[in-house]
Amino acid sequence: MDRASGCGPEGCRFESYWAHMNLSTPIGELPRVGPQYQKRLKKLGIKTVRDLLFHFPHRYEDFSNMVPIAKAEFGQPLSIQGKILEIKNIRTFRRRMTLTQAVVGDKSGAIKVIWFNQPYLINTLKKGDSLFLAGKITSKASSRYLSSPAYEKIPDNAESLDLTHTGRLIPVYPETEGLSSRWLRFIVKPLLTKLKNEIPDSLPEKLREKRKLLPLEKAIWQIHFPDSLKSAGEAKERFVFEELLNLQLLVLRERMKLAKEKAMAIPLNLSLTKKFTNSLAFKLTDDQKKATWQILKDLEKPKPMNRLLEGDVGSGKTVVATIAALNVAKAGFQVAFMAPTEILTKQHFKTVGELLKKFNLSIGLITGKESQLKNKKIPRKQLLENIKKGEVNILIGTHALVQEEVKFGKLALVIIDEQHRFGVEQRAHLCQQKSLIPHLLSMTATPIPRTLSLTIYGDLDLSLIKELPKGRRKIITKVIPPENRNKAYSFIREQVKKGGQVFVVCPRIEPSKISQENLVEENKSSSSPFAVARIDEGIKQIAASWIEVKAVKEEHEKLSKKIFPDLKVGMLHGKMKNEEKEKIMKDFKSGKTNVLVSTSVIEVGIDIPNATVMMIEGADKFGLAQLHQFRGRVGRGKEQSFCFLFTEFPGKLTNQRLRAITVCENGFELAEKDLQIRGPGDFSGQRQWGIPDFAMNSLKDISLVEETRQAAKEILQESPELKKYPLLRERLKEFRERIHLE
Repeated sequence: MDRASGCGPEGCRFESYWAHMNLSTPIGELPRVGPQYQKRLKKLGIKTVRDLLFHFPHRYEDFSNMVPIAKAEFGQPLSIQGKILEIKNIRTFRRRMTLTQAVVGDKSGAIKVIWFNQPYLINTLKKGDSLFLAGKITSKASSRYLSSPAYEKIPDNAESLDLTHTGRLIPVYPETEGLSSRWLRFIVKPLLTKLKNEIPDSLPEKLREKRKLLPLEKAIWQIHFPDSLKSAGEAKERFVFEELLNLQLLVLRERMKLAKEKAMAIPLNLSLTKKFTNSLAFKLTDDQKKATWQILKDLEKPKPMNRLLEGDVGSGKTVVATIAALNVAKAGFQVAFMAPTEILTKQHFKTVGELLKKFNLSIGLITGKESQLKNKKIPRKQLLENIKKGEVNILIGTHALVQEEVKFGKLALVIIDEQHRFGVEQRAHLCQQKSLIPHLLSMTATPIPRTLSLTIYGDLDLSLIKELPKGRRKIITKVIPPENRNKAYSFIREQVKKGGQVFVVCPRIEPSKISQENLVEENKSSSSPFAVARIDEGIKQIAASWIEVKAVKEEHEKLSKKIFPDLKVGMLHGKMKNEEKEKIMKDFKSGKTNVLVSTSVIEVGIDIPNATVMMIEGADKFGLAQLHQFRGRVGRGKEQSFCFLFTEFPGKLTNQRLRAITVCENGFELAEKDLQIRGPGDFSGQRQWGIPDFAMNSLKDISLVEETRQAAKEILQESPELKKYPLLRERLKEFRERIHLE
């Protein structure tokens, strides 16, 4: 229950407790913040007073329209000032709730006020109390009343009023269960009153004046309790600029830090590269040639490469990476090639082995359970010894590559698929030669919009492969309304008859949308971890994974028994053992399975040339970039391929997004559209990188991104170590600890 009044003698006594507080005070030391409230605040990332003051509103309610009761209009946000003429609680047995009903009057008239299920108000609000009320007039039958308004009592003999919950623009904060905006306003305002002038302003004064940004003490008050929407906008502008500036400083300093490190210079071997390209059964595209040249020229330098190779699905990134690996290996050094899943790791092992079979190289494989060298299984201990001696030229593996036991004798290049970053410390950990840092080549099939490449990924050099190999046919993409589902099934059956194969992807359902009772009921007879009285934050990810598997099993059951009983329908999900996954993929690739029902595990890298149909259930639950990734799993052979998007909830935004993918086959263009429609956090597949929502949304603004990047460059040119700006350096240290850029 939220009983904070924020005014009156009680509120005044409450304010007196703040005298000993400072920005680093743990939130638990604040009065009225007991263990329960601490847990709720922690869910919002609030642990200290500073965290609380920088927990900004995400919108405002305008209750500044103060009117006499007689002129209160139906449905309009307003505030009134009056006196309680009568108040009582009424128990409604039919609805099983308590109504607190009052009559409030002023000189112009009176109005009924009703609060629902807040019986404690009868102890707070008394007949004869003067108060402000803010809300909207509602009507039922012939009765007009103010429904569940915010309220503030007017202290007796008050000479001036400082309203918090009524009669002004009211801040509405990101909330969690049991933690309302009213409670947050009640806590924040006295803290802000005491501390607003004590918060150090890390923005250099010269920069602030040049950009016409508010000073911190004014901005932080106006963002919480603005005088007007214009003032709130100016405050937000200041904090957005500061957040993006810190982000730019962070990534630019990472570039500067890396530039000071040393790496092995790998000579560019043109004759070797030409021999390799001549051995291919196809010609490289112009984009592949350009990316290859950029990478090989980087490898020539005695400082570590930090390059991200972006390429649309099926654009040929692996071939480009293999050319780099070949140059490094033939120069006498080692290459580590890491992939996110065991299936993809083995696919890379096979592909790279085929591409380099004429070049007499020792290529190894290491996963959690398996170790191979030159396509033969060998004891793990022996493989590790060979790696340490430098006898394995190229080692391909999962994250088993970065285990403590793996030590390279002469590592010069790290290639990572579908992970954008691999820090200097992580690279150094793999090497015995601690004075040298390996070069890094990251690969991604998720094209990155320009604004993100200038911020989140600003420490990486980019190589782009936009051109697809010649002869690829456009994949026909259609949104299938519920009434046409059976027609789509019939079409799919015809495709299978022609020899094609089908992917079916099921979405993940967030555990927050599944009631605790349902999970418990579902698992009464099992030993599942969900058969408990309560599901806490710690197992939500497990819950999500379990629910995703459940969705796949249900879809497999439906398709195999009701829709395609005459076809061979397989199933793949992340909870299966590796041996089982491998057999399922082997059966699908060989054509033994006609239809494969899967979780999003097939999003990255799996290559089935015979697959001609991608069917995506719950397409509205995926971003455009992810849908484009799924679509890229088909269309790799000579036959025409199709992508069918199914959705049960075709809203306006969903239609806008799905329409975009039906008309656009360019992943880079789709990435820009996805950024504009959904925002940077959702685009990435992670809601945030630890950056506040208001700043995340500003990552769509290319002019602001370029402006903050230029400002960061000017600051670092003047003071590379930020010694001239100690407050900014300290703030950047805090910023670095808060965010996590994957």
